[in-house]
Amino acid sequence: MPSKPSVRSPRRPLFVAVPLFAALVAPAASARAEVPAGDAPAPAPAPAAGPALTLAEAEAAALRNQPALVQARGLTEASEGRVEQARSGYLPQVTLSVPYTRITNNPAPLPGVPTANNRPYSWATFNYMNANLSVSQLIYDFGQTGSRWSAAESSRDAARLSEQSTTAQVLLGVRRAYFQARAQRDLVDVAAETVANQQKHLHQIEAFVTTGIRPQIDLAQARTAVANANVQLVAAQNNYAVSMAQLNQAIGLPADTTYSLADSDLPPIAGEDSSSSALVSQALTARPELAVLARQREAQEETVRSARGGYGPALSANGNVSARGQPILNLGVNWAVGVALSWGLFQGGLTHGQVREAQGNLANIVGQDQSMRLQVRVEVEQARLGISAAKSSITAAEEALVNAREQLRLAEARYQTGLGSVIELGDAQVAFSNAEAQDVQARYGLSSARAQLVTAMGMR
Repeated sequence: MPSKPSVRSPRRPLFVAVPLFAALVAPAASARAEVPAGDAPAPAPAPAAGPALTLAEAEAAALRNQPALVQARGLTEASEGRVEQARSGYLPQVTLSVPYTRITNNPAPLPGVPTANNRPYSWATFNYMNANLSVSQLIYDFGQTGSRWSAAESSRDAARLSEQSTTAQVLLGVRRAYFQARAQRDLVDVAAETVANQQKHLHQIEAFVTTGIRPQIDLAQARTAVANANVQLVAAQNNYAVSMAQLNQAIGLPADTTYSLADSDLPPIAGEDSSSSALVSQALTARPELAVLARQREAQEETVRSARGGYGPALSANGNVSARGQPILNLGVNWAVGVALSWGLFQGGLTHGQVREAQGNLANIVGQDQSMRLQVRVEVEQARLGISAAKSSITAAEEALVNAREQLRLAEARYQTGLGSVIELGDAQVAFSNAEAQDVQARYGLSSARAQLVTAMGMR
C-alpha cells in the first residue's frame, strides 16, 4: 500500500506531560516524579543509523539467514534419504566378503569318532582365503516394501510442504517485526518532539513567572513536564532498540547489525473486504499446513498396509559364489542359486501390534487435520476483522488528530493571553499526543493485519 501522507505534519508545538502516550511507548513506565528540568535524565542515544532496509530486502534476507528455514531444509533432505532407503528393498542386494586368515591345521577329534591321524599338535600356521560373493533379490513380500516406499515418498512430499509452511511463518514474523519497529521509530519521533516543545515552553513560562504574569506553580508543572518528556523519550528509544533487535532475530541477523527502515507497506490484498466464507474457502485449498497433513495421512495409510503385509510370507531369490583354500592362486571355486520363502508364523503378536500402532497414528493425523481446518477458519476471520478494524481506526485516528491539533492551538492561545489555565493546556497536550500515538498504531496496525491475512490465506 503506498505510503499515505500523514495528517500529523507539520506538527504544532507540544506542551505538558503525556500520560497515555507514555503507556503506549513504555508499558512498564513508573509514575512521574516532579523534578527540576535541570535534573531530568539525559535521553538515551538512538540506535545507530545505517543503509535503509526495505520490507522486500528484509524478507529476502530472512529466506537466506533464518535458522528455522535451515532446519526445515535439513528435514526435507533427511526425508529424501528415507525414500532411497525404502526403495533399496526392491533392488538387488550384493555383498562381497574377502576374509584372509592365518590359521593352524591341527586335527580336532570328535566324540565317538576315531582320530585318523595321530600326528602331534603343531603351532605352524598357514594362509587361508574364503572369498564370498552373494546376491539376493526380493520377489514378493505382500506389499511390505512397496508400501514402505510409498509411505516414504508421501512423507518426503509432506516435508517439502512443511518447508513452505515454515517459510510463510518466517515471512509473517519478519513483516510483523518490521512494522512494529517502524511504529516504534515514529513513536521515538513523537517523544523527541515532545521534549523539544516542552523545553521551548518551559522558557516561555519562566519568563511569565519572572514578570509575575503567571504563578510559581506553573513553572513547577512545566519543569515536571520536561522531566517526564525526557523519561518518555528514553523509554521510546529503548523500545525502538528492542524492536530492532527483534527484527534482526526474525531475519536471522546478528544482534549488532544496524540499518534504518524504509517506508515500506503491504499493498491491499485482493478480496480482503470479501465475506469470511469466501476467504476461508480459498484458504482451505491453499494452506500448506493442510497439504502437509494430507501427505502425512497418505504416508500413514501406506504404513498401515505395509504393517499388514507382515502377516504374509516373503519370497526372494539368491545366488552365491565362493572361493576357499590356499594358496591364493589355487582356490576352490563353488557357486549356488536358489529361492527362499520366509514366513513369520508366530512372533508373539509383533505384527498385530505394529498394525495397531500404525492405525492409531493414522487416527491422530485425521484429528490434526480436522483441528487445523478449524484453526484456519479462526485465523482468516481474525485477520479479516483486523483489517476492517484497522481501516476504521485510521479514519477515526486522523479525525481525532485534526481535532486535537485544533484543541491544542486554542489552548495555547488562551494560555498566552491569560484566559486559560495550565491544567487546560495540559489536557489539550495530552489529547494531541495521544492522538499522534493512536495514529501511529492505527497505520502500522493495518499493515500487520494484512501480513496476518497473507499467511492465513496461504499466500507469500
